[in-house]
Amino acid sequence: MRLTKTSDLWWKNAVVYCLDVETFQDGNDDGCGDFRGLTQRIDHFERLGVTCLWLMPFLPSPDRDDGYDITDYYSVDPRLGTLGDFVEFVRTARDRGIRVIADLVVNHTSDQHPWFKSARESRDSPYRDWYVWRDEPPSDGPKGVVFPDKETSLWEYDKKTEQYYLDRFYKHQPDLDVANPAVRDEMARIMGFWLELGLSGFRVDAVPFLLETEGSLDASTLPDPHDYLVDLRAFISRRASDAVLLGEVNLPYEDTMEYFGAGVGDQLTMCFDFVGMQKMYLGLARGSAAPLVQALAERPEPPRDAHWATFVRNHDELTLDKLTDAERAEVFATFGPSPDMQLYDRGLRRRLPPMLDGDQRRIKMVYSLLFSLPGTPVLFYGEEIGMGENLAVEGRSAVRTPMQWEPGVGAGFSDADPSTFPAPPPAGTYGPSEINVADQRHDPDSLLSWIRLLIERYREYPELAWGDCTSHPTDDDALFAHTCTADGTAITAIHNFTNLEATTALPIPDGPHHDLLTRTPIPFHNGKLTVAPYGSLWIRHPA
Repeated sequence: MRLTKTSDLWWKNAVVYCLDVETFQDGNDDGCGDFRGLTQRIDHFERLGVTCLWLMPFLPSPDRDDGYDITDYYSVDPRLGTLGDFVEFVRTARDRGIRVIADLVVNHTSDQHPWFKSARESRDSPYRDWYVWRDEPPSDGPKGVVFPDKETSLWEYDKKTEQYYLDRFYKHQPDLDVANPAVRDEMARIMGFWLELGLSGFRVDAVPFLLETEGSLDASTLPDPHDYLVDLRAFISRRASDAVLLGEVNLPYEDTMEYFGAGVGDQLTMCFDFVGMQKMYLGLARGSAAPLVQALAERPEPPRDAHWATFVRNHDELTLDKLTDAERAEVFATFGPSPDMQLYDRGLRRRLPPMLDGDQRRIKMVYSLLFSLPGTPVLFYGEEIGMGENLAVEGRSAVRTPMQWEPGVGAGFSDADPSTFPAPPPAGTYGPSEINVADQRHDPDSLLSWIRLLIERYREYPELAWGDCTSHPTDDDALFAHTCTADGTAITAIHNFTNLEATTALPIPDGPHHDLLTRTPIPFHNGKLTVAPYGSLWIRHPA
């Protein structure tokens, strides 16, 4: 493959960093993170090498679902600052070469949104058909409920108008009817507003639910719902040719391809590789690279100008729903045997370091794997220092604790009373006294230094982001080896999933070779090399 980079494809070799404004840095010492605090920490992102910040919801909200229950799409939650603070943050990030994208949550609103308040006042409300209503709901029971520990039905009865409204997530989050042209026009206005204020795109929340039209009264006469994604992509491309749509599509590969715009690439710019992530954890549990090898062999190539997004940890539960029941039980037994570590019988509410018992060799190997795999790497805040979860916090918020900047009660997050924080930091081994940015910043052996190095190498060698990728059979299932090739050069990466040395032959030219990560020589013996326990090697060579 030849490198044909353009500025419009900046996301092909981006490093995306997801954060929650509420939990990142408190700029006015009221106990809640805000945009002023976030702007003050911009140096951290620049030193780390991040090129794109993804903001979790920051719009006005009753905050009953971590900000995903929105009451105003054109403002900033007062707890987090003002529109002026937001614009200043985006401008500051741009000055450092860092783009900003944000969550686009348009499949539902809060029940406190003025649209829904009007809709439930009367069946004649101009906003009535912005939501999905039925006289009698289907007898589906809990089928399709997103949060089965909280809700038992997709439909909630409204006494005043004597109809049921659709709510796939929570009863306080009524679903918008995206089949309604007025709703679609409003969604475009919302996107246009935030693009004008400097955003470089959106992470689209729960895309399959966004396109669901089953509840619409005239669903049988509707056009293909994927046409809506085509319209959204065309709209943002007109407004900003380099803007992206990063989609949360947790489906099998074959189904996910439809959301790219199969064969055309006119819908989502990127989709998260949920299947590959889950197979990686299965491989870690087994000490075998075979599940990941299988996943990458099955993963289709996206259409031109589209890309996969790879990740170790997202902001919700670590979902394992695409594994079989037996496979999921393996991962639970290894990484989350206690019921309080599990969520919805489908995932874990844990971060990677505690799952791996703090083994730095293993943790560093996983992140080396992330930055060498084909796709755009996405980090969740705190991953760069090895933050842990707080299982005393309810649900998915266990992994959304305040960023740990320095030792001390407030973790450098805030000087306010910790009882006012969005959530308490973990205690003990993964608390701020043991895990923090200040202690790791100048330690060459720290995880923070390792992540900085990986980002530097990833950005330095375009083969990783732009090249064609091929996996290699190995002489030991513990080893995962793959090569990324572009413009006559290649990088071969090898990772060891076990705590034992493993040896394999590799189809690369004779040396001498050096590890790109450590700049040290790699010894080959009779065409084979040995990889240390939980080791990782990156080798650059002629294609």
